[in-house]
Amino acid sequence: MSAFPLPTGPGTVVVPAPAPGPQNWAGAPSAAYDEDGSIVLAYRLRWADGPTDANVIARSADGERFDTVVTLDKERWGAAMVERPALLRLDDRWRLYVCCATPNSKHWWIGLLEAETLEGLADADVRPIFPGDETVGVKDPVIQHRDRRWHAWICCHPLDVEGEEDRMTTGYATSSDGVDWEWQGTVLAGRRGRWDARGARLTAVLPDGRAAYDGRATQAENWFERIGVAEPDGDGGFAATGEARFDARYLEVLPVWSGGYRLYYEARLPDESHELRAETFSIRDARTPAG
Repeated sequence: MSAFPLPTGPGTVVVPAPAPGPQNWAGAPSAAYDEDGSIVLAYRLRWADGPTDANVIARSADGERFDTVVTLDKERWGAAMVERPALLRLDDRWRLYVCCATPNSKHWWIGLLEAETLEGLADADVRPIFPGDETVGVKDPVIQHRDRRWHAWICCHPLDVEGEEDRMTTGYATSSDGVDWEWQGTVLAGRRGRWDARGARLTAVLPDGRAAYDGRATQAENWFERIGVAEPDGDGGFAATGEARFDARYLEVLPVWSGGYRLYYEARLPDESHELRAETFSIRDARTPAG
């Protein structure tokens, strides 16, 4: 089996950190192709001291230099924060799944916007898709349409213990239309005593079923996740393999039509700000990640 497409660094900065210092983040990317072959990237911008949280949609001809198409502020949905969106191109429209923090709580929910154009998403109404409840917050969706079914991998944060809401597992849901979903249960969780003990958030799924995920060992490592690899376990879930592979988070893997992959991910800087980077992984590349 070929090497999993992982970054090796330092990559190309696609979106710089919005400001220096902790909680100033550009990242959490989701990528898709438009009909003209251009790459469209949806990502999250966060400022520690304003102006606000936002999901940004940008377009690029070369996959590295992006022009902003539309910026969607958290206040559109009454959210305290926003996180990783999921962007998909359908035959006749765009879909953007957004995740929003409920104010004055640790709860998160996921909604859906649809429009014929990317610009149209600026005025599209949001439809709650994964509401979560008083026991769980849901966020950071990875959504694919393949084999005539819709598939969603959702980061789930249990809310049953105050002060422990950073814990995370990955749940799985399926749908016939991408709107009404049926939960299939937890498919990836952290491993006790390992580098991912505190939780595992799936971020990308390859056609062969292998996946990348973010993990961390402790609560103190929140926002310091690293990238790991998981393989299908034969029962609809994933089995984490080996150690952390790269010090970054929110890996997005976009196939390149000529072969290989374009990678987007959120990288930490020494001052704890985050920037959005890109790399290319060639199928002819002999790199085999350790682990």
